[in-house]
Amino acid sequence: MLCYGSFQICVKKKQQIKTPENHSVKIGFIRLTQLNRNDVNDCLNSSYIFMKSMTRPILLLCLVIAGFAQATADPLPTSQATLQPYIDRSELAGAVALVIDKKNVLSFQAVGFADIARQKPMRTDSIFWIASQTKGITAVGVMMLVDEGKIQLDDPVEKYLPEFKGQMVVAEKDGNHALLRKPVHPITIRETLSHMSGLPFQSAIETPTLDGLSLDTAVRSYAMTPLQTEPGTHYQYSNAGINTAARIIEVVTKMKYEDFMKRRLFDPLGMKDTSFWLNANQTSRLAKSYRPDASKTNLVEFPISQLIYPLSDRNRRFPMPAGGLFSTASDTARFCQMLLNDGTLNGHRYLSEASMKELTKRQTPETVKENYGLGFSLGSGTFGHGGAQSTNMEMHTQKGLAFVWMVQHGGFVGDGAKAQGAFKNWALRQFAQ
Repeated sequence: MLCYGSFQICVKKKQQIKTPENHSVKIGFIRLTQLNRNDVNDCLNSSYIFMKSMTRPILLLCLVIAGFAQATADPLPTSQATLQPYIDRSELAGAVALVIDKKNVLSFQAVGFADIARQKPMRTDSIFWIASQTKGITAVGVMMLVDEGKIQLDDPVEKYLPEFKGQMVVAEKDGNHALLRKPVHPITIRETLSHMSGLPFQSAIETPTLDGLSLDTAVRSYAMTPLQTEPGTHYQYSNAGINTAARIIEVVTKMKYEDFMKRRLFDPLGMKDTSFWLNANQTSRLAKSYRPDASKTNLVEFPISQLIYPLSDRNRRFPMPAGGLFSTASDTARFCQMLLNDGTLNGHRYLSEASMKELTKRQTPETVKENYGLGFSLGSGTFGHGGAQSTNMEMHTQKGLAFVWMVQHGGFVGDGAKAQGAFKNWALRQFAQ
């Protein structure tokens, strides 16, 4: 084996075997590449290892490489032992659990079933409806326009969407009447992204599903709906607010919201399985959704009632910026890794540091209990968002870690709801410095 400079060649019986170039590190001036263990053993056992007068140092280096290959061949730490008991007790159908730091995947595990009835195993590339995790992703799209100077967070929404001019707020209401008045100020972009606008969760015409109206039509219905509270005073979890911010993306860029997100975020990040619609291949990888039966002792399959089927239908189904995305654990991890790196990934800057600070600082006033940024829930040293079917992404900024938890559950039996916490605790013990 020749171990010199930036290459290694194993020579046995005058046959050259070039080692792969991936998974390599540099030790001093010598580049050590992850080798196939059999190739290393063949080389070490061969009497044809030579390089003129450098036989002894080369042999020593080969021994180093053998140890390196042994170490790199070891599998990533796995959360299997932590999660399998929940599967065995039929409290959790299946899950994909992923841990990353700023550069690497630290753990990536699929457990249980994507389809219990067919005993179809969960896979690391299984597809999930990530629902309200879409909110944080949409907020990143909005902040891109802030970085470009095209909008400002404290701009009134009516500056871009004139249909909001003259919107009223409910002053008092009972079963017989409602009294409206002019709000102290028009709602702002910042308030739509932080659930402080006073807009309702949805409008009266967003029924029976949340994806049956075009974004333009849905947002016009919000403008016709009175605000429930004074802007900036009360936290009101609102799909309508996030959708309104996304509509501003369309007006400012003159692009469809979904096209903007694909071109500016999903494609550059390599999020190839993240979409509002599923193709045939993705549909085949979609994990089934489960909830407790009437006895609350067994899991039963159920459809996603908030969405129109088939999920591939681009004629009747429309993008929902507040909760419509499907994705995989690895796609979501790419997005999280960009956030962990303060808005950059692989040399490309998606958001400025100033925009990252706005996304992840408390935007809700101290007078409300909810701690929310722009599109993200905040914790002690963490930010992230969950979804309606118990998916979650969580960034631990001080520890430099992110957790991605993918399941499809509309409730749990037994201790199933504790599985996510068990996974996070395992990951913190395993990887937190």
